[in-house]
Amino acid sequence: MGKPDTRRLDREIKATTRKLEAVQQQELWPLNGSERRAIIAALAGGSYRVVRGRSTDRAERRLESAWNAAQTRLISELTALQSERQRIVNEHAAAKSAKKSSGWW
Repeated sequence: MGKPDTRRLDREIKATTRKLEAVQQQELWPLNGSERRAIIAALAGGSYRVVRGRSTDRAERRLESAWNAAQTRLISELTALQSERQRIVNEHAAAKSAKKSSGWW
C-alpha cells in the first residue's frame, strides 16, 4: 500500500489558503457574490456620507463586518478541508495496520 491519495484536497487547501491571505489583504477576487455586494454597498454608502460631510462610522462597521464574515467563511472551509484530509490519512493508516496484522507473519 502506498500513500493515501490526498492530492485533490492538498490542492484545494492551498487554493483556500491563498484566498484567505487575499481576503486578509482586502482583495475582492476571492469573495462570493453576496460578500462582494455587501462590501461594495458599504463602500458606496460610506463615500456618499463623505461627500455629504457626515460621519462614516456605520459604513465602516458594515465594511469591517463584511470582511470578517468572508474571513470566517474561508477559515471554516480551510478547517473542513484539513479535517477531511486528516480523516483520509487516518483511514489509510488503519487499513494499512489491519492488513499488516492480518498477514501471515
